[in-house]
Amino acid sequence: MAWDWQVFCKNIIDGEVAPRCFGAGGETTYLDWIFSAWGWTLSVALSALLIALVLGSVVGTIRTLPESPWLVRLGNAWVELFRNIPLLVQIFLWYHVVPAVFPAMKALPGFMLVVFALGFFTSSRIAEQLRAGIQALPRGQRYAGMAVGFTTFQYYRYVLLPMAYRIIIPTMTSESMNIVKNSSVAFAVSISELTLFAMQAQEETSRGIEVYLAVTTMYIVSAFAINRVMALIEKKTRVPGFVAAGGLGGGH
Repeated sequence: MAWDWQVFCKNIIDGEVAPRCFGAGGETTYLDWIFSAWGWTLSVALSALLIALVLGSVVGTIRTLPESPWLVRLGNAWVELFRNIPLLVQIFLWYHVVPAVFPAMKALPGFMLVVFALGFFTSSRIAEQLRAGIQALPRGQRYAGMAVGFTTFQYYRYVLLPMAYRIIIPTMTSESMNIVKNSSVAFAVSISELTLFAMQAQEETSRGIEVYLAVTTMYIVSAFAINRVMALIEKKTRVPGFVAAGGLGGGH
């Protein structure tokens, strides 16, 4: 079967080929639509990642506070709750159940509810990674901070967290790429992101190969861009000679 890439130049209303692939004069082509869907995908992913980083950092940190066992238990409960419920189920809970229980949430657009669901889900994973990063640091660093008179907040802020974040950059790279892929579940509540575009465009045009290849390429490009950005951050923040299990090692 011959491929027809001209499908993206067609008007989404009548299926006629537009003079230009990008619609003009009020026309909207499938190319316009796919780029709009890509924008929604990235918006969902980046907004959720911001929420996940903030919440994950707080929860991951309090899980390593030996002097506050109740905070540790609270952090553990957060991680176990959001990590063990399937993401799609969480999307439906936020979209259908939470607004029913808290009527004020009905004023929020579906986009924000999906962002909250994906952000909370990812925060539990980041919290676990940060906890592991902090606990991978030599105990001497904590004791050194205490010895110079730092408060708990200060030695976390100036000693432990800067090093822990460097340790978890590789796992954070995977998590950042995963959040783009996980954003595809937003189609279930009719957010016009890439997966929903692919399903609807394939039904309307019967050009599934071209549509799904284009969408797949956009997911790959997004993930690759995140990978390169995170690799640059890792390179710029690497501590020479640091070995997590044994502290700062000798020169190699």
